[in-house]
Amino acid sequence: MTTTTHAEERLATGHVSVENISKTYGDGSVRALEPLSIDLPAGQFTSIIGPSGCGKTTFLKIVGDLIKPSGGQVSIDGAPAHTSRVARRIGYALQTPVLLPWKTVADNVMLPYAVGRSSGRAEKAAARERAAELLEVTGLQDFARSLPAQLSVGMRARVGLAQALVHQPDLLLMDEPFAALDELTRARMALHLMKVWEQTRISVLFVTHHIEEAVLLSNRIIVMSPRPARIRKIVDVDLPRPRTIETRRLPEFRRLTEALLQDFYDHDELGDD
Repeated sequence: MTTTTHAEERLATGHVSVENISKTYGDGSVRALEPLSIDLPAGQFTSIIGPSGCGKTTFLKIVGDLIKPSGGQVSIDGAPAHTSRVARRIGYALQTPVLLPWKTVADNVMLPYAVGRSSGRAEKAAARERAAELLEVTGLQDFARSLPAQLSVGMRARVGLAQALVHQPDLLLMDEPFAALDELTRARMALHLMKVWEQTRISVLFVTHHIEEAVLLSNRIIVMSPRPARIRKIVDVDLPRPRTIETRRLPEFRRLTEALLQDFYDHDELGDD
């Protein structure tokens, strides 16, 4: 996949600035997010972990302009998040990928170009080329003509990842995209995601409940408190890249994962979902 130039170009884009955003519901008595601020540098992989129902997904949706904050603002590369969303500069990868059962894998990857604003012939041709590259890097090149029903759950998740990246967004938002996968498939998906990130260096904001997954993938980890959510701490992950399955055996990897787990125990944040 020839994406080195794309990666170099993108290093200057995808900078997210969150300023005092908050979220309440109803008459304001239900608080989902306390006012919080954070700066997410371009080209970094940032994970968000925290107890169930704490507001991680709410935060992610506000960053992506899918819901509006009750206060504060989000800017991406100096412009309102709404500008990036309308311009298709934000990609979304969800727990369940949006795949049309009657379309082939290749056509499903191209689905973002079938909705929203119209695209010219040259733009679609370039997108088809990128789709082919993404199918290769996600290991799906031999399944381009297959239908979703012919794929495993893990393969469908890879189609969803390729779909989220086909329009070359500056920012990729991922809301527990591997939550429905078994442990082995989840581990493979993490490796596929790392491979894609190494080649594109896209800015990623990744919600997960899986501490080891967060440590393996991330440059930084945002630890959120129970609802109403606030940023309790930020952990820098200074592990060598590229990361592989061998990274899990490094003493620093074990130290980080055990420290985060102990932190959750200390704050009594490992209750039932």
